[in-house]
Amino acid sequence: MVYLGRTKKKVNMPVSHKGDIQIENILTSKTKALKINLNKNIYGTFAEIGAGQETVRQFFRAGGSSGTIAKAMSAYDKDFSDAIYGMESDKRYVTESRLKKMLRHEIQLIESRLDRRKHPDKMYFSYANTVCTIDFAKQFKGHGWVGIQFQLSPHEPYNEIVLHLRFKQTDATLQQETLGKLGVNLIYGAFYNNDNPKDLILSLYDNIEKDELEIDMINFSGPRFTYVDNRLMSLQLVKNGMTNAVMFNDSGKNLLPAQELYKKNILALRGRFRPVTRINMDVYEESKKLFHENPKVDPKNTRTIFEITLSNLKNEGQINERDFLDRADLLCSLGQMVMITNFQEYYKLADYFGEFTHKQICFAMGVDSIMNIFDIKYYHHLKGNILEGVGKLFSNNLIIYLYPILDKDGKTIINSNNLKVNHRVKELYKYFKQTNKVIDIPNYNVEYMDIQGPDVYKKIGTNEDGWEDMLPEGIAETIKFKGLFGYKKQING
Repeated sequence: MVYLGRTKKKVNMPVSHKGDIQIENILTSKTKALKINLNKNIYGTFAEIGAGQETVRQFFRAGGSSGTIAKAMSAYDKDFSDAIYGMESDKRYVTESRLKKMLRHEIQLIESRLDRRKHPDKMYFSYANTVCTIDFAKQFKGHGWVGIQFQLSPHEPYNEIVLHLRFKQTDATLQQETLGKLGVNLIYGAFYNNDNPKDLILSLYDNIEKDELEIDMINFSGPRFTYVDNRLMSLQLVKNGMTNAVMFNDSGKNLLPAQELYKKNILALRGRFRPVTRINMDVYEESKKLFHENPKVDPKNTRTIFEITLSNLKNEGQINERDFLDRADLLCSLGQMVMITNFQEYYKLADYFGEFTHKQICFAMGVDSIMNIFDIKYYHHLKGNILEGVGKLFSNNLIIYLYPILDKDGKTIINSNNLKVNHRVKELYKYFKQTNKVIDIPNYNVEYMDIQGPDVYKKIGTNEDGWEDMLPEGIAETIKFKGLFGYKKQING
């Protein structure tokens, strides 16, 4: 069911059958644009900068656009754009702040220029994009911001959807066409899929292939989206293969990785964090000290990231969204920035960071993780095997800070000096150790080494005594107060 205004209108989608699987026939861009045009209550403006008026063109060509388009414009010249929307503090034009200024400005014009007495049933909207397509040298494929502010009832406050895209195509004309399709999908989704943001996100790729476009950030806001947790929307982007990494800050706001990581020193910690434990935070605190002591690192120009891979979110083969939010809530309560990625191999994560910065990158990890890095069985898919994978890992100005573990005998501390790797890669490991690419964390707490996340999680669920002492200060109280990881359900049972 899709809600337009205060009236329920069911959208009947054609369905085809393949075996036992039902597959919805995707509406063409023209059909979507025409459906919007023929809805007498939808009325608004289009403001597009940088790649032509590609979205509004779809509505003009579909027919019946006079009932939908109040104004279409492209302030292509920078001086014209600044005169209309004002100048950005950083003097950039393809930014989120620019897009939001465009949306607000155009909505204000609609409200001031159109008499509500003349249009009592109109649901106003403002669609905008600010985009740069591929350059002539084809070195930068281009990116952009796309958004819409819209009403679902004539006198209701405006809702907003904002997203960031990265082009993958190497032809400007094809990028323009893709942008036009995306714009149609966004506008159609805003009015016809607003009651199910997950479906809306999926529909953004209608008539668009995944290898044509990447969407790496999206935020929903407004009265119709008060129930939406944008962190879950970020998770959908990675889960659906629309991007390989998403980020959100300690307040739960989705962030653009390219913007947050650009020319930054990066300290990253990977884990399940189910829940975050004392040993996790000890690794963080001690590695941060080492990182900030590095003469190449400016602490003021540093991003610390708690990274969770998609595979680490899967329990029993699928992603439990409540479990994901429980982990996120705890990390956010500790003031941490969280990243969800589809990079199971460390070298892919390092390569991703290398897209945005040439500054110092550091991975903080336990001995068991680095033993996996130097395990040849994880590199059979590469032509150069482990030499290629490890070479890629350390080619991005990367250092590993190593937190020791306790041997099975309960007495021996295993660090970079006495860990055992396969004899075939022993000299390779020794090389990176001798070149200070692998550095031991000197200060550690032996008492924390017995803390295992899965054991803590199990004890929370059964309310076994002592689990609180295994967690950082304040985390146990948060788990109890919010009933995270099944705690409240268990004690009420």
